[in-house]
Amino acid sequence: MPISDIPILSMLRTRLEWHQERQRVLAENVANADTANFRPRDLSQPKFEPTQVAMATPATQVALAQTQGGHISGTGLSASTFRTESRGQYEVRPTGNAVSLEDQMMKIAANQMDYQAATALYTRSLNLLKIALGKR
Repeated sequence: MPISDIPILSMLRTRLEWHQERQRVLAENVANADTANFRPRDLSQPKFEPTQVAMATPATQVALAQTQGGHISGTGLSASTFRTESRGQYEVRPTGNAVSLEDQMMKIAANQMDYQAATALYTRSLNLLKIALGKR
């Protein structure tokens, strides 16, 4: 069985590729901070199909109950954790540019931390496979 067939490794690899592409898009936003009529772009997070995560989900699913109106409603297994951001509210300068350097730098920092976390998980998963095979 090739390593690419292991679901967790393929999902982590997809996630790493997404972070690399997002870094490129965010860098373009920063580079065009002074370009007239430029609107910042961002990538929506990858959605992993339930069939890909079917091995990780339990046989019985438990739903969270909201017993009082003041309780925060929980997200069940059916709700997607990856959502797109609303991009309708831009602070536009007189030149028509809508890039906020502060927002872009916050996104870049968060993207870097997420990339490092995914890289650490991928490395640890590979190390576990090496230990299981007796190669370490």
